[in-house]
Amino acid sequence: RARVNQSYRNLVLWTLQGWIAMFFLAAGYAKLTESMDNLITLMSWPALVSQQFVRGLGLAEVVLALGMLAPLVSWKVGRPLLIVAAVGLVVLEAVMLGVHALGGDIGLSIVNVILLGLTIPVLLGRRA
Repeated sequence: RARVNQSYRNLVLWTLQGWIAMFFLAAGYAKLTESMDNLITLMSWPALVSQQFVRGLGLAEVVLALGMLAPLVSWKVGRPLLIVAAVGLVVLEAVMLGVHALGGDIGLSIVNVILLGLTIPVLLGRRA
């Protein structure tokens, strides 16, 4: 019975990790490739920072997303990378929640709350 529960837990965590990775790969890719005008239209905060900051944030999102999938290559090496990526994403999501909330972007604030709700269980579930 305990083994079955562990298998379900592992399946849920991998599912969450996949969703998180897909979201941040897409978000990071957009920040790296879209024009600043398009990004400003989609989100108000890029108008307040430099293009290099937005591109750097996009790169960080891509790297952290790949970190969520690092255990696919090697559990021994990938698990610590996963933990670091999960911590980085929780910090990023919390900061961006504040940025979006202060900027009045309610929809994006809700997205960040959902992302926190997905990432925190992965962090807690994989740290053991």
